[in-house]
Amino acid sequence: MSAKGLPFDSLRDLLALMPEASETSVAAVRARDALLTKPQGALGRLEEIVAFLAAWQGKPQPTVDHPLVAVFAANHGVAAKGVSAYPASVTRSMLENFSAGGAAINQICATYGIGLKVFELALDIPTQDITQAPALGAAEAAATFAFGMEAIAGGVDLLCLGEMGIGNTTIAAAIYHGLYGGAAADWVGRGAGVDDAGLARKVAAVEAAIALHKPHLADPFEVMRRLGGREIAAMAGAILAARLQRIPVILDGYVVCAAAAILHALDPTSLDHCLAAHVSAEGAHAEALRRLGKKPLLDLGLRLGEGSGAALAVGIVKAALACHADMATFAQAGVAGRLAE
Repeated sequence: MSAKGLPFDSLRDLLALMPEASETSVAAVRARDALLTKPQGALGRLEEIVAFLAAWQGKPQPTVDHPLVAVFAANHGVAAKGVSAYPASVTRSMLENFSAGGAAINQICATYGIGLKVFELALDIPTQDITQAPALGAAEAAATFAFGMEAIAGGVDLLCLGEMGIGNTTIAAAIYHGLYGGAAADWVGRGAGVDDAGLARKVAAVEAAIALHKPHLADPFEVMRRLGGREIAAMAGAILAARLQRIPVILDGYVVCAAAAILHALDPTSLDHCLAAHVSAEGAHAEALRRLGKKPLLDLGLRLGEGSGAALAVGIVKAALACHADMATFAQAGVAGRLAE
């Protein structure tokens, strides 16, 4: 609680504390890049990635020694409306699969040397059905946001966000619709593979939720607590905490970007320290990325969640950094540099 007594006031105050990019670190990266044994710009976005890391870590020699995938898991009351192809019990089953090392994200993290933490957010107490009530009370939403801010402790130098929760593509669609307007059908996709009847129920649920909460949706924090879920609030908190700690972030897919959209609506600069890992097979994700001003690194037709796309992007980030750090300079290699014009 802030001195004003409103749960979100202290969170709004944090936005004013966000550090800016380090231009001196970017300049150092570009100066070294000009000496490496390649034509300038020849590595394209790989060069941009290294400059991005330097800018937000505030280091002329950025590192990715301790990357982390943080997966936030929650259940949603709206799942009872038949908006998913799977029952809500699958959320817990998948968490057990993560713990046993059997999920896709486990394999990707092992491949690229990424840490994995899974945060269970009161799975046995689903949020309220957003078609009938706010998903969360204001105090609980603010507390969950704060929990997400604490989740990245421990020397992380690159944060990848992921989620797990039956019904959360419905939640994400409602958030996008609440923030950006249009028709509900513009934002609703098939998620984990819902059939035509389920898709119709999903659209109807988003329409009903927006109709119920519309008078309150001018405030992005109200969008978060009324239409979102615990994983949405926690991921938004993690993104903001990463910015305050100068930790670059890789956003995963459709649901993660819905959490990011809350912050972006509060302050368009709040995602400057974030990369978009990929564009999801969930159709509206491309439009969401456009709204957020993010160009994805990958387009692999993924729609799994779990942070899988973000973890795959770490491989690209590590390769970019290795090229910058370990490639020989023209002088070291005895190669003639660029001729003066």
